[in-house]
Amino acid sequence: EVQLVESGGGLVQPGGSLRLSCAAFGFTFSSYGMSWVRQAPGKGLERVSTIYSSGGTASYADSVKGRFTISRDNAKNTLYLQMNSLKPEDTAVYYCLNPSLGVRGQGTQVTVSS
Repeated sequence: EVQLVESGGGLVQPGGSLRLSCAAFGFTFSSYGMSWVRQAPGKGLERVSTIYSSGGTASYADSVKGRFTISRDNAKNTLYLQMNSLKPEDTAVYYCLNPSLGVRGQGTQVTVSS
């Protein structure tokens, strides 16, 4: 069964950092590009970042560029999102996504508040 399981969310003060993880099961992780998307309260899904299968190329939404870093460990079948300089507007449920298979995890809540 194809499955994505996110972890690492929580409550953090503005300016703080969090690292999200996504464990992948049931498919050949190293063969697929992967993405992080998020959904803020009352808003639609927003693509945050995408990384190619090899991990060599990544892209970011303008809203997170320079603050977030996507990475992957293909040996561990795990995707990461390092989030620095967090802002209240980063508050959302963050999902790990395999765009090719159309599979998304259950999400992890990130709340940025003082």
